[in-house]
Amino acid sequence: MLVKRTVARILIPLLLIGAVIAVAPSIVRQTAKALYPTPYWETVHQEAVKHGVEPSLVLAVIRTESFFKPQAVSSADARGLMQITPLTLKWAQYRSEELRHLTDEDLFDAKTNIRVGVYILSLLAEQFSNTETVLAAYNAGAGAVSDWLADTAYSDDGETLHTIPYSETKQYVKKVTAARRQYQKIYNF
Repeated sequence: MLVKRTVARILIPLLLIGAVIAVAPSIVRQTAKALYPTPYWETVHQEAVKHGVEPSLVLAVIRTESFFKPQAVSSADARGLMQITPLTLKWAQYRSEELRHLTDEDLFDAKTNIRVGVYILSLLAEQFSNTETVLAAYNAGAGAVSDWLADTAYSDDGETLHTIPYSETKQYVKKVTAARRQYQKIYNF
């Protein structure tokens, strides 16, 4: 009887540990997917492919900007999933005839917002040579980033920023970059 109890005391915890180890990867994967979801995937993928932007970058921007809330509005009047201001919409409309019919209120439509946001990312990628600079421009504006790149206090080569002078933009670039890495890792983009 004593041997049976001793074996049970050793065997039961080992079996429980084994069961936890067996299901842990699944739990970790499901938790990661909950923290880094992919709503609007079809639209994100379609627009990303159309404009040559990585889907992981689009998802990371949406997650950072609005955490997938299509009705989000910032204090700067940025709207929707990718937090686009009416002024930025006008700039995109100037560059694309197919966007000219849109109104500021259309930015609350998830598909429209993604379409415009991915287009803006593609325009910034044409102007700036690396992702971090594109993200800085998405947050602070292309004009500000162009000024920083021309200033040796912020850029040594005129193409990359070694210093981002706006604290908010610096944190934004870090957050989006980290989220992008997580999307790539979790979903193998």
